[in-house]
Parts: sequence; C-alpha cells; structure tokens
Amino acid sequence: MTAATVQLGDGLTVSPLGFGGMALTPVYGEVDPAEALRTLHHAVDAGVSFIDTADIYGGGSNEELIARLLKERRGEVQLATKFGLVGTPSAGYTDIRGDAAYVKQAVDRSLQRLGTDSIDLYYMHRRDLRVPIVETVEAMAGLVQAGKVRHLGLSEVTAEELREASSVHPIAAVQSEWSIWSRDVERNVVPTAAELGVGFVPYSPLGRGFLTGTVDASTLGSNDFRRNIPRFAADAAVANQGVVDAVRAVAAELSVAGRAATPAQVALAWLLAQGRKLGLPVVPIPGTRKADRIDENLGALALVFTAAQLKTLDAAADAVVGSRSADPNWVSQGRE
Repeated sequence: MTAATVQLGDGLTVSPLGFGGMALTPVYGEVDPAEALRTLHHAVDAGVSFIDTADIYGGGSNEELIARLLKERRGEVQLATKFGLVGTPSAGYTDIRGDAAYVKQAVDRSLQRLGTDSIDLYYMHRRDLRVPIVETVEAMAGLVQAGKVRHLGLSEVTAEELREASSVHPIAAVQSEWSIWSRDVERNVVPTAAELGVGFVPYSPLGRGFLTGTVDASTLGSNDFRRNIPRFAADAAVANQGVVDAVRAVAAELSVAGRAATPAQVALAWLLAQGRKLGLPVVPIPGTRKADRIDENLGALALVFTAAQLKTLDAAADAVVGSRSADPNWVSQGRE
C-alpha cells in the first residue's frame, strides 16, 4: 500500500485513491478480460487497494473478474460492492429494490460471485423510493451482525436520507458523482457527511473521462452510455470544453516527479483539496483499463494548488452546461 491511508467513516481504512471497477466492463466498449485482470493486479501493486464494483456491472461479470484478484490477494484489498439496481449499465435498468428480502438475496449472490465470505463496504446503489430508507438500512445492518458485511455505504442519497440512515447504523461512506464539473453534492450532502463523520467516495471523478481532455463527445460509440447524458450532447459538450481548458491550463503550471502534471492529476487533486477544505475524508475511485493510468492517477497525491489555481478551477466549474444524469431523480440532485 502507498505510504498513506485514509480513514472513511466507521473506522474503515482504505488507500488514498480507489479503483472503479465499472471501467472493466463493456459499458465504454469491449474489454479484454486478461488485460483487465492485469490492470487490477497492477492497481494493488501500486498501492490502490480500495476496489469498487457492483452486482450489476457487466451483469455480475465484474464481481467475477474481481474474484480472480481476491483469490490470490484478498488480504491486500478493501472490497466494496453494491446492491439495489436491476439490469445493467449498458442495456439499461429495469428496477430499483431496497426491500429487506432483496438485500439478503443480493448479498449472498455477490459473495458467491466474489468468492469471499465478507464484503468490506456494502453500498445501497440507488434509493428505492417505495421503501423507507430505514427499512433498507436495518436489513443492511443485519448483514453486519451476520458477519457478511463489515461496513455500510450509500450511493446518491440526499442529506436527509443520509441522516435517516445514520440513525439506524453508522455509515462509512457516501458514494456519489463529484468532480470539478459535478458539484451539486457540495450544497447539502457533503456538509452533512462531514457533520456525521461519514467519508465521501466520488465516482466519475474525471467527469467520465471528459476532464482528461481525451474524450470527443461527437465520436462516442453507439453503445457508449455517455450518449444519454445531457452534458455530453453536442452543444453542451462544446460549451463544457471551457472546464477542460481550465484544467489543462492549471496542469501546465504544475509538475509531478519532474514531469508536467496531467489534466487527470489536476482533477483528482482538486477533489482531495475540496475534502480538506470542507472537512471530510475524500477517496476518489477513478476507473481505467490501462495500468499506466493508475500510476498517472497516483501522481495526484503530490499536487498542491495555489489560491489562484483553485480560483481558476472554481470559475470553470461554475460555467458547466447540462445535467449530469438523464433522469434527475436517479441521483441525489433531483430529490433535494
């Protein structure tokens, strides 16, 4: 593991950056399973030991892939997975379930696919509005008592939902989209997490690749789910190029280990700086298919911004156009 570790809520200690497993599914295009496994091993070798997946990534195949890593290195990994969505990211979701019976069923299926007897961090992936969140979290707490799960997490919840859940059982982390161009969680969810001692795990910290400056929204493949996100639409993507330009400008002023900083490093370091500013532990989980990107991402841990650079990034974020989700109710932003 890298020299530093980070403690999220409820005493859960993880690496300072995590790895988002969804990138190793066909959601952005086809994946080579052998290369995917090599990437996972490299992540752990490099000190990125907090591995995030979900039962619906690849229809369960992502958990099965990670099982191959765990078979050799379970003791080196902090494992997170999720339940609640029915369907797949590429084909679409057909339901959200948070009822107690489904919670118990889902965890057993995940444990079987992962080939392990316990999950370090188990998230409710999305909110089932038909079921009181207290009921869902009570069922999740039962999994802790049964030894199947060590810590509980919630994804894309509102501040109010987080408070309700925390009244039932300690919550180790909230996972929601958060990046330079997705800052809505800073209004309510982040301050509440800080108040309650809950860590934050930003997914899509690189703006689904857009903030790296390597994504041309006009050339996305027909099966690339980013085509359904409003801010990737043609007009919005052109307008949002301004935030990429700002990230590039700041990167050009910084260096990591004697080399020019990259936009990805700046985007990740900005999130770490926001965590320090807002008073809570923040562990982004960028995903990648390439081992060298893991090394690049880790360079973000060494970046320090000037006040002027932070002002540049903040100003760019204020000009972002388009929602981060095709359905606002799908994320916390639409329910606040």
